[in-house]
Amino acid sequence: MVEIPDSLRSLFTARVEKQEDSYRVEVPASEIEQGAIDANATYRVAILPKDGTDTQTGTESEQSNETELRQADREPGPPAPPVDEGEIRDVVVESVGDQGDGIAKVERGYVVIVPGAKPGDEPTVEIEDVRENVAFATVIGG
Repeated sequence: MVEIPDSLRSLFTARVEKQEDSYRVEVPASEIEQGAIDANATYRVAILPKDGTDTQTGTESEQSNETELRQADREPGPPAPPVDEGEIRDVVVESVGDQGDGIAKVERGYVVIVPGAKPGDEPTVEIEDVRENVAFATVIGG
């Protein structure tokens, strides 16, 4: 299993394509639109095998994931939210929204609304409602 650091800003699947004397990885527009990355910034990029296995040897899990990966390639669109309902997380509240609720951001700049929290708070929350662009959480500690 590949260990992914908390500082990860963006995670998506793309093909490496030959382009004359170099290779190119296309970044989905949704990564820019959602604020996960900036178009004119420089980033460190990690290239991982599509299923986390050794590309030289492969495994059964690679074969069993092949159908799922092909389906994902045919159905482009925004990535799934990086949180799940019922998930417990530690977040950092960065700002306050128009209605006075705390706003925290997690992977890819995904927004988590935390009622009653203030900037600088670091509560433990339970994700209660997940939508395409935002999740709503309740403070359970911290």
